[in-house]
Amino acid sequence: MFEKPPYVITDKMVNLIANISALLPMISPNLSMRLRKDRNIRSVHSSLAIENNTLSLEQVMDVINGRRVVGSPSEIQEVKNAFAAYSQIERFDPFATKDFLKAHKLMMNELVDNAGRFRSQGVGIYDGDRLVHAVPKAEFVQGHIENLFGWASSSEVHPLIKSSVVHYEIEFIHPFMDGNGRMGRLWQTVILSKWDSLFLTLPIETLIFERQREYYAALGTSDKAGNSTAFIEFMLTAIADVLAIEEKHKEEHRDKHQVEQLSDIMVSALKALEDKNLSRKEIFAAIGLNGDHRAYKRNIEPLLRGGFIEMTVPDKPNSKLQKYRLTDKGVVAIQQTLFAESENANR
Repeated sequence: MFEKPPYVITDKMVNLIANISALLPMISPNLSMRLRKDRNIRSVHSSLAIENNTLSLEQVMDVINGRRVVGSPSEIQEVKNAFAAYSQIERFDPFATKDFLKAHKLMMNELVDNAGRFRSQGVGIYDGDRLVHAVPKAEFVQGHIENLFGWASSSEVHPLIKSSVVHYEIEFIHPFMDGNGRMGRLWQTVILSKWDSLFLTLPIETLIFERQREYYAALGTSDKAGNSTAFIEFMLTAIADVLAIEEKHKEEHRDKHQVEQLSDIMVSALKALEDKNLSRKEIFAAIGLNGDHRAYKRNIEPLLRGGFIEMTVPDKPNSKLQKYRLTDKGVVAIQQTLFAESENANR
């Protein structure tokens, strides 16, 4: 029987898990090697930047693509190592100590003497001269990690909570002399990717980097409370926000594609509605077309289905008072069309 790490499931966690679960099906995973490499590059840059690696995203990309980069040899080695570790995510068993050590060996290769081995001496986390976190003694590290992975393997708690608990506990146990933060972030992704392959393409580390102060504050709050509750809430919020951003990007891409498919007549109809509501007859008069039934089916119905325009009397489609107006999506479509026309004119 493995000891459960201390945490409390809160209403906030339940709501966040519901939000995340609702967003996941809306984002179809693109598991192409190119996209996964891009995700790994961004994750590597962000995770190392949290640890004060000064290489830019462009420099990280150059290192990974084998180009010469002027920079600290140790920072360049950190990039090579982290990319090697992230590239093996699918091969790691998230609850196997040997794989955890293997990942650390990849992560810290040529950076420390004891890469791939648990620390053999005591350490503490200091803010200047002030001890802010006393970690378990070295002789207990392996036992703590094996208990953590044993609990995680057998527990039926939701993977979103489980992965966050493991992330926090790795930081708390501090099993290595160096690289603990990197390993905590990597291992949460390993666990999540086994639950849903979409996490192979989501650089959660990037949002953590952008919210670095809140990240460390959540770790500190959990340390003081003696449980990982605050940290779990932080991570679930970050994951929900990453998914919301991803869905917004997907929606923008879909809308852009829809706009590109609009015919010149449809665009003219949108422009005719730009500053006033018009009837079907008035729309066709404005664009100089005979508004017969076929023209309506070909040019107006697609705009309605696409959400670019809407009826002013939607519950009575055939009303004599029926007019059409632009939606917000229609306004954006006009702006995108004008921008594209301007770009083409400048070529």
